[in-house]
Amino acid sequence: MSQVLVRDVRKAYGALEIIHGVNIDIADGEFVVLVGPSGCGKSTLLRMIAGLESITGGKILIGDKVVNNVPPSDRDIAMVFQSYALYPHMKVKDNMAFSLKLKKTDPAVVEERVKSAANILGLTPYLDRYPRQLSGGQRQRVAMGRAIVRNPQVFLFDEPLSNLDAKLRVQMRTEIKELHQRLKTTTVYVTHDQVEAMTMADRIVVLQDGNVEQVGAPLDLYDNPANLFVATFIGSPSMNLIKGKAKIINGEVFVDAGGTLLPAGTKHQVAEGQDVTYGIRPEHIELAEDGFEAKVGVIEPTGSETMVFVHAGGNDLLVLFRERHTFTTGQTIKLKPRKDAAHIFDTATGKRI
Repeated sequence: MSQVLVRDVRKAYGALEIIHGVNIDIADGEFVVLVGPSGCGKSTLLRMIAGLESITGGKILIGDKVVNNVPPSDRDIAMVFQSYALYPHMKVKDNMAFSLKLKKTDPAVVEERVKSAANILGLTPYLDRYPRQLSGGQRQRVAMGRAIVRNPQVFLFDEPLSNLDAKLRVQMRTEIKELHQRLKTTTVYVTHDQVEAMTMADRIVVLQDGNVEQVGAPLDLYDNPANLFVATFIGSPSMNLIKGKAKIINGEVFVDAGGTLLPAGTKHQVAEGQDVTYGIRPEHIELAEDGFEAKVGVIEPTGSETMVFVHAGGNDLLVLFRERHTFTTGQTIKLKPRKDAAHIFDTATGKRI
């Protein structure tokens, strides 16, 4: 196992630079998720760590060794792709053993590692089957097993669950996390699904347009987003955003949104009249007699919670209730955001105040 250090790494295709001086420190044994929308550069960055893409500038270290010019086969990494990339003519055990056989590893060692990986992944009954005889989840386990047998310093996962159905994705992300807890191998995982990132990561790296927007533990990013992009990207459902102007009354900060005063407590350093964006997560808006009026639109009950889309003062908001309420479309209700959970962003820069 080893740390992975990304130092001012850049990637350009001709005059077009798509990775702009990225710096990330991944500790030995840590599970780090690179997350962001399509085209943000997360897979390109992962492929540079793997050696499948050249580096235009900066350097990458695995352990204490700079690997910029080291071929993938000599980096002591193992990669699991979105596509399973299994050999259809080989049985499961041969797919898992293939990389070791190429290195002319002792057959006894190969057999021992394949059996150990199969036991960890629950693949022992399927070792003599071909990939076509397996389900999607089983094939993904085989791909993971092929990585495990190499006993690498670093695991790299490139959106490995994208081809699975929703229920199986939930199961597989739990299994991958359990696998990491068992093996303690440094892991870099790429996904566009922020729920995967939140549930699996020790730390999350949020990327946009080839830049790192924020790095932190999942709940740190959820509770303290650095800017509007992170605030809206992390969290499902997304944070409500309301534009307005800062107003200070008796030392308390409010946001004047078209005549409605939204409470924000005393922790924000803003100037009177400053253009700001008020952020509040759906679960932090409550029913209150002294709240603002909102008209109920669409109601989405999920069983454990109810999502209610409302229209208030020219803004469309989403409110999440854990209790069950008998709202009707068109009904007027009164809502109040929790001031201790409010966020204020500078509208001009997008940065959290």
